[in-house]
Amino acid sequence: MRVLENLQPKRVFYYFEEITKIPHGSGNTKEISDYLVNFAKEHQLRWIQDESNNVIIFKPASKGYENAPVVMLQGHMDMVCEKTADSAHDFTKDPLTLKIEGDYITAEGTTLGGDDGIAVAYGLALLEDDTLEHPALEVVITVDEEIGLLGATALDATPLKAQYLLNLDSEEEGYLWAGCAGGMTAVSEIPVRYQEYTDHKWKITVSGLAGGHSGAEIDKNRANATLILARFLKEAKEQGEYAISELSGGLKDNAIPRTASALVLADEETGKALSAYAEVFTRALRTEYTGSDQGITVTVEAQGEGTEPVLHPVSQEKVLFFLLQYPNGIQKMCGFMDGLVETSCNLGITNLTPQALVGSASVRSSVGTAKKALSDKIAYLTEFLGGEYQIEGDYPSWEYKQDSSLRPIMVEVFRELYHREPEVKVIHAGLECGLFYEKIPGLDCVSLGPNMQDIHTTEEKLSISSVERVWTYLLEVLKKIK
Repeated sequence: MRVLENLQPKRVFYYFEEITKIPHGSGNTKEISDYLVNFAKEHQLRWIQDESNNVIIFKPASKGYENAPVVMLQGHMDMVCEKTADSAHDFTKDPLTLKIEGDYITAEGTTLGGDDGIAVAYGLALLEDDTLEHPALEVVITVDEEIGLLGATALDATPLKAQYLLNLDSEEEGYLWAGCAGGMTAVSEIPVRYQEYTDHKWKITVSGLAGGHSGAEIDKNRANATLILARFLKEAKEQGEYAISELSGGLKDNAIPRTASALVLADEETGKALSAYAEVFTRALRTEYTGSDQGITVTVEAQGEGTEPVLHPVSQEKVLFFLLQYPNGIQKMCGFMDGLVETSCNLGITNLTPQALVGSASVRSSVGTAKKALSDKIAYLTEFLGGEYQIEGDYPSWEYKQDSSLRPIMVEVFRELYHREPEVKVIHAGLECGLFYEKIPGLDCVSLGPNMQDIHTTEEKLSISSVERVWTYLLEVLKKIK
């Protein structure tokens, strides 16, 4: 039984549902990549699959469009894999369980992968339909976008002839994105030492946060669970002595951490004091984060008695210092576009290992020098504490193109279909357009997509009606490029 079989546009939702049956988390894209290649073979279309599993599928121009500019349709095949605490879903082998709630498609207990499965579905529906009017198409589906735009970075753009790029990795209908921030993953490792300790064990948990995308939601005043945990641990020193044995928070560097936890050892009196203080602390946080994280909760639970390796006092101070001084959140707003974040950082993954505290963050900026300065600041903090710092997945910003010839076509079609003006914006979240813009001189880019909510979270939703409207809009844009 197909859940989406009665939805329109029929073939778009057919392919979207097919994609959700195939595991395609970041770093696990071979199966979905091979599916795309098999699609190309079945439809007798020229294709390229590179060593990274990126796929390019070519389709000739329809009659009358032979001299039109070549158009690249682009998205990514990987998804962010998040699930609820009680979900038994295995992202390496299980299909997603889809459900329809009013105008929205969502998944049971997991992320949906609308980001960016809907781009793949649009691309396949376009490629299979020979009745459509369009220029020559190059459908480029990349891997591992969600962990640093790795696929687009590795892709050889030499075979591509596109003059226009329609990126289908945006989540708000009615917006035409015309620029984006550059970014990188900043990884810090602070060495630590342990010593054996015997006492009562207490688990401290921060939960109930909204989380969200570290680019699109970084300006929503949403709390970072890991940094809230660090703040609690610092303030809790007034309740009595304790020693940290375990600490972790977050699952993805580009997702604002929703939960974090620590295991500490302390005597029974101190543990009870910590538990009482957690209630006071929770009430204060809910006031501070009114409107963004009203459900934020800090709890302290007894875990019995025992002997555990705990941080040496010097290492414990280093860990707390690092977390409390980390430059998280908005660092600077744009000076020429109202409401646009220029530079930000999200400490997304934190883990205390037997050797080190490891922190992985998403650093973003639309200004290259500001991005470097923020990276240098994190490096300085890390190295000051005796740690090591490295950068992964560094990608450039996509600069706003003043003389675009694609954008006016898209504005005109939008006006004809919607009877209003689209919002032309620059986005703080990273898009692969910057890499293609750098690889293909003169490339004219616009990003668009249907309405989605709460991407990168288990509440992710994709609007059915918006998918249909954006499909109609996309077809009309392609017809106009002649």
